Amino acid sequence: MNEPILKVATPLQTPAIKLPNMSNYWVPFTANRQFKAMPRLFKAAKGNYFTSIDDRQILDGTAGLWCVPAGHGREEIAVAVAHQLRTLDYAPAFQSSHPLAFEAAERVAAYMPAGLDRIFFTNSGSESADTALKIALAYHRVCGNPLRNKLIGRERGYHGVNFGGIAVGGIAGNRKAFGNSLAGIDHIRHPLDIANNAFTRGVPEDGGVALANEFEQRIMTLHDPATVAALIVEPMQGSAGVIVPPAGYLKRLREICTKHGILLIFDEVITGFGRLGTKFGADYFDVIPDIITCAKGLTNGVVPMGAVAVKREIYDAFMENSAAGAIELPHGYTYSAIPIACAAAIATLDIFAAEKLEDRAAGLSQYFESAAHSLKGLPMVKDIRNIGLVAGIEFEAIAGKPSAMSFATYLKCYESGIHVRYTGDIIAISPPLTIEKHEIDRIFNTIAEAIKSIAAAGDAGLDFTLYLKNEQEWAMHQQSIAEDITISESANLHHKNIALEHLV
Repeated sequence: MNEPILKVATPLQTPAIKLPNMSNYWVPFTANRQFKAMPRLFKAAKGNYFTSIDDRQILDGTAGLWCVPAGHGREEIAVAVAHQLRTLDYAPAFQSSHPLAFEAAERVAAYMPAGLDRIFFTNSGSESADTALKIALAYHRVCGNPLRNKLIGRERGYHGVNFGGIAVGGIAGNRKAFGNSLAGIDHIRHPLDIANNAFTRGVPEDGGVALANEFEQRIMTLHDPATVAALIVEPMQGSAGVIVPPAGYLKRLREICTKHGILLIFDEVITGFGRLGTKFGADYFDVIPDIITCAKGLTNGVVPMGAVAVKREIYDAFMENSAAGAIELPHGYTYSAIPIACAAAIATLDIFAAEKLEDRAAGLSQYFESAAHSLKGLPMVKDIRNIGLVAGIEFEAIAGKPSAMSFATYLKCYESGIHVRYTGDIIAISPPLTIEKHEIDRIFNTIAEAIKSIAAAGDAGLDFTLYLKNEQEWAMHQQSIAEDITISESANLHHKNIALEHLV
């Protein structure tokens, strides 16, 4: 089938638009019917910008999906991956390996907080979360404590989309379609307190220790501490809308876990690799967990890869307490430490070391904070939260129209050449760490203008069909071509059948 071509006017030029056949691809975490009626398609990326299918430059306000901290199109990573593909494309991950896997593990271990120097490679943040949970459960078993089989997550937590991750995760919408989850799961309360901490700049000062104490007072009352294997939390909850923990909260959780022999897992898929202005959230909050999960920025988004870093004593417990010759941890993936992912990870860590991207993020964080909080007082803005190079703008909820304001803002920003992320009633901003000050200004000025424009239009401003008219025209044109082809094919089949009837 030939690609449909349509000439449409855009604010910049009148290019030839070639849309793919969008029928077959089931787009993840996306309202497919809505998206395919107004597709937002990127065809290239370089630096801090995407190139859209109609050749517009779209400033990336989200670092891809939190996963491109070093900016797009890094030649160093492309060269490393290309060389590796020509040298060793794949080596079996079970019962054999390749040298680059060990080099990558050594480099990742050196990047981790002190003591977390045993690395298990996965292919995503979701796999990292499930791997960490399995390690925690298996650890207590090899240590002779099989009754420690309960896992504790947190409300509004996000730990990927595998069954373990959605079980300890605390986002109802991610679980309700899939029936019963894992047994032995409970959750602690999330730390967002807009009533007392709205428009806080950075880390809220109050309430952290008292909130963490609830973990001990409530969860420990419901579940004997001797039955709890692990607590998993994000240092900063990203996917749920940039929830920053109050001062002292994570430190107190660490103390409680240590007291009761519970492993503390930090999910750092978002907060790792410079996002907060430090290597990891553990470094920012000066709290060392027992296990860290990561992914996304590990390869700068180029090749799927995740990692689980554990304290040496956890690894040693498996080595010392397992039968001779036994597989100490019966777990793994076909593509664990695939050579091209290892090459991409090493090249990415080289970029971080050379360009000191964590320091760069830290140096920009105050400027970024001021720009984000300049939106205070705009219509519908309920709260603004920030930490490092992350900001969340939460809107007042509109009865019967969940996400309407954030989705309209997202679309309006896209029209204006800025890519942001919406989740619930929240707009999240997390640009590449290579962002410039003038680009930070552009992001938040564009968001401000979008909010004002939507609010001025009233209910009409919330109608998503009013946005991206070009994209809607492309989709309709594609649909008309597909229908014409279907009619033509049906007609041809009809004529063939008539011809066959005559032959008979």
